[in-house]
Amino acid sequence: MRKFNIRKVLDGLTAVSAAASASSAAQQQQAGNRETEIQETLQSEHFQLCKTVRHGFPYQPSALAFDPVQKILAIGTQTGALRLFGRPGVECYCQHDSGAAVIQLQFLINEGALVSALADDTLHLWNLRQKRPAILHSLKFNRERITFCHLPFQSKWLYVGTERGNIHIVNVESFTLSGYVIMWNKAIELSSKSHPGPIVHISDNPMDEGKLLIGFESGTVVLWDLKSKKADYRYTHDEAIHSVAWHHEGKQFICSHSDGTLTIWNVKSPTKPFQTITPHGKQLKDGKKPEPCKPILKVEYKTTRAGEPFIILSGGLSYDTVGRRPCLTVMHGKSTAVLEMDYSIVDFLTLCETPYPNDFQEPYAVVVLLEKDLVLIDLAQNGYPIFENPYPLTIHESPVTCCEYFADCPVDLIPALYSVGARQKRQGYSKKEWPISGGNWGLITQSYPEIIITGHADGSIKFWDASAITLQVLYKLKTAKVFEKSRNKDDRPNTDIVDEDPYAIQIISWCPESRMLCIAGVSAHVIIYRFSKQEVTTEIIPMLEVRLLYEINDVESPDGEQVPPLPTPGTGSNPQSIVPQSHPSTSSSSSDGLRDNVPCLKVKNSPLKQSPGYQIELVIQLVWVSGEPPQQITSLAVNSAYGLVVFGNCNGIAMVDYLQKTVLLNLGTIELYGSNDPYRREPRSPRKSRQPSGAGLCDINEGTAVPEDRCKSPTSGSGSPNNSDDDEKMNNFIEKVKTKSRNFSKMVANDIDVKDNSFSRSRSSSVTSIDKESREAISALHFCETFTRKNDTSPSPCLWVGTTLGTVLVIVLNLPPGGEQRLLQPVIVSPSGTILRLKGAILRMAFLDTTGSLVPPAHEPWREHNVPEDKDEKDKSKKRRPVSVSPSSSQEISENQYAVICSEKQAKVISLPSQNCIYKQNITETSFVLRGDIVSLSNSICLACFCANGHIMTFSLPSLRPLLDVYYLPLTNMRIARTFCFTNNGQALYLVSPTEIQRLTYSQETCENLQEMLGELFTPVETPEAPNRGFFKGLFGGGAQSLDREELFGESAAGKASRSLAQHIPGPGGIEGVKGAASGVVGELARARLALDERGQKLGELEEKTAAMLYSADSFSKHAHEMMLKYKDKKWYQF
Repeated sequence: MRKFNIRKVLDGLTAVSAAASASSAAQQQQAGNRETEIQETLQSEHFQLCKTVRHGFPYQPSALAFDPVQKILAIGTQTGALRLFGRPGVECYCQHDSGAAVIQLQFLINEGALVSALADDTLHLWNLRQKRPAILHSLKFNRERITFCHLPFQSKWLYVGTERGNIHIVNVESFTLSGYVIMWNKAIELSSKSHPGPIVHISDNPMDEGKLLIGFESGTVVLWDLKSKKADYRYTHDEAIHSVAWHHEGKQFICSHSDGTLTIWNVKSPTKPFQTITPHGKQLKDGKKPEPCKPILKVEYKTTRAGEPFIILSGGLSYDTVGRRPCLTVMHGKSTAVLEMDYSIVDFLTLCETPYPNDFQEPYAVVVLLEKDLVLIDLAQNGYPIFENPYPLTIHESPVTCCEYFADCPVDLIPALYSVGARQKRQGYSKKEWPISGGNWGLITQSYPEIIITGHADGSIKFWDASAITLQVLYKLKTAKVFEKSRNKDDRPNTDIVDEDPYAIQIISWCPESRMLCIAGVSAHVIIYRFSKQEVTTEIIPMLEVRLLYEINDVESPDGEQVPPLPTPGTGSNPQSIVPQSHPSTSSSSSDGLRDNVPCLKVKNSPLKQSPGYQIELVIQLVWVSGEPPQQITSLAVNSAYGLVVFGNCNGIAMVDYLQKTVLLNLGTIELYGSNDPYRREPRSPRKSRQPSGAGLCDINEGTAVPEDRCKSPTSGSGSPNNSDDDEKMNNFIEKVKTKSRNFSKMVANDIDVKDNSFSRSRSSSVTSIDKESREAISALHFCETFTRKNDTSPSPCLWVGTTLGTVLVIVLNLPPGGEQRLLQPVIVSPSGTILRLKGAILRMAFLDTTGSLVPPAHEPWREHNVPEDKDEKDKSKKRRPVSVSPSSSQEISENQYAVICSEKQAKVISLPSQNCIYKQNITETSFVLRGDIVSLSNSICLACFCANGHIMTFSLPSLRPLLDVYYLPLTNMRIARTFCFTNNGQALYLVSPTEIQRLTYSQETCENLQEMLGELFTPVETPEAPNRGFFKGLFGGGAQSLDREELFGESAAGKASRSLAQHIPGPGGIEGVKGAASGVVGELARARLALDERGQKLGELEEKTAAMLYSADSFSKHAHEMMLKYKDKKWYQF
């Protein structure tokens, strides 16, 4: 027995008498025996970690390309990422290992390949004929910097322009340099006295591939004859050039300049431009030059058979248009349309019917790549409407502040959300289909519904359908519309606790079965929503104000009461004012002039029209207390079966009955312990030191370090509450908030090195304090039906509360019967006295039944609340009991349960009702767990953890055997900590950049099926026929002149390039390309063709062998016949 007592002390349990200890030991032995009966099916071979897909807008885009035959769009970014888009649902993400910015992309049109040019002066050839594209070849320039590339249609020779003004030529098949070089001094000769600057443009004449147009930054353009190796014409202009474009007939080209002008040149008239246009310049009288404008960064010149050509340009606005948004200008004939964009333009491309540059282009759309959006404009429709974008590129519409992921949801959820979301769609889009339509979808091997919920800085919440590695927005909810908005900064109430984004979402709690949604916001507000398909108008928004106070009135002694007296509804909190007009925020200051009883936000007091979807059930706000701002909410839980919502912060915990609209519980964290408080805490007033609320989104609900000044521990220093000026304190608080993000990186570095003592103050989403005895925040909440005390014989509804000091407390819920009685009788709430201890802040709790299966919290099935019930329905609702999928609600006395508790440092499995710790696992010593989830996988369950040191780990349940431990990604910023989450079936995600969600899997089965699930980018398509030259053009010349580039650039003619100029690096994509292609249609064809070739070759060999055998047989017979004739008449002795 003695050994067991030591173990109990180590586990942080309170000491008990020897008799109790003996009975506990017997129970533990029984639990241990029972534990051996639970067969754990998960093994380490069930786990494998790999990235699946990346969704969202490419972060910091820098380059754009389009394959007009394959209809695939490519976007490169400043971080070396490459995103490829085909038809909706076909997307691909690749990454250059160097991480250098992509400066240009060039498709090998209809070849299933792409060339990328990077800022580190490397060229890469990507193979797109496999599901996961890979690099086949790379070429690193050593002496020159790449500025522009051009690959003519159906050519294997890539022109590469450099900063020095030279042009090198690369064979894209072998990725080697040709010896043919166009040197800048040879190109300009004596036309300019100074260096012409970097190459900004290269293109061949559409009608003569032997003539190359070279644009230099300084304003010089050269038409180079490739065969004679000399310049035909040189065109000089005073203004710097940004881009050049040809007319398809090859007789004219257009240049865009830094002064906002366009110059059109006739090829054979190099002395002066044929025409100069200033699209946005004010035309002055007396023939004076128009006023200079901003640079035209790009121009495209596209012709049509039926009408005037299109001149499309970006930039060029007048300098006096201050504050005007970036524009794309479309000039068509005499009309000029200026299309305003929401963000600055990175690049644009005109989509045309033909890939041939020497034919009428027939433009039908413009792809505009913006800094934070992708826009497609329909050129064929009047007014140039935009296409409705089918890609999930609006994740970052407002910055994401939190994220939740739900796999294996009820099947009716996605259709229900889609139907209410369909009404929110904008009108006025182009009626045509989305023109980027390349690629094929992968096979759908996962059939379960998946939903991602994102919370945003503007208070909006988005529901996404994430089934089968795709992403599509279903429904958007705006939580801010319940509050009064200040029109400008001066009107803002002085009760605000954040400088910006007062409606930002911090925590989301959602019950998929009942569709109840609860959110906690940055201004210490909680809103409960109910789902309805009916539109309603709420006359008065139901509202509660809660006065959550941190204060210890007297020192608890061991002889004191075990259970603190509970506040009755209405006493421990603000009077529950459901009517907004009567809420006490009218008394904004207490007797000593301090702000008191005031919420941070003002709820609207006018009727609110609520569309079908999520509708407000109740708004709860924490109020200022004697000049103290309310602390941000650190944990939140809602239960539809009990009709309760509970939330906590560093001051304490509050529980609300959202059916009766009353506060049931309002306690400081310390009061939850009663006399069992393991810490000696002296009485002190919260007014002695200011408690900043820690606004800002960089630390929302993460188990990570936050600055020491987030909540200073109250000191017992002298001084009355009125000593310092309130406004000055408010300014101090705002300054602290602003320094939080700056201090974070230092804190993480320090925290990882700190040696952690048992039960020490841990780093968590709540307040970190130098004083270990200061604030203990509520960090985890879990409603369940289980054993609340050691001597319980049956499970009952309760709430398990976890704190940042590693304590787990249990609160018993006594619920009235269902039906009308539920609305009339009060819910009775009482702490059970049960206290469990772990090392580090509690992150997650869950319960297993006697077979080791997960016991989900009880829930009520969803029903429409806005439709009057008939009599039969009312009778049913009276009899309706909460649904609990687990067998725990009808367990026999002998059956037990297991509580799984995960903290920042360790995990424990505790047998109930005995409360013996039967399994324990120290997850990390030197780091801390950021996210822990108990999830189902392969018909079993496990604990999945993500640590701040970058490790992803999984443990079996209930035995907590380590199954997976992979170093994945270190905590580089708070965004990862804030958004990382695991869900069922081996799925996980996090926000990899401000605009993108990265999904990953830790399931071996999903990793194996991933190749099939991914879409194919390349599909076999016939290249369109070349334009007909016509009889007379063929007879007299004048059509497109072809060029044998091999003859000019090949090694035999041009020789070898200098080895020191560029270094060839073979890519890893060769063998992988063959393997990847083998799984697609192209691969099947290739394999069939290969098999036929091999078979043909073998048949050919067989035929040759047979012929050889016949010949040898024939010659043998001839020789035999000759021998016979020769020796026919000879006697035997004559031989």
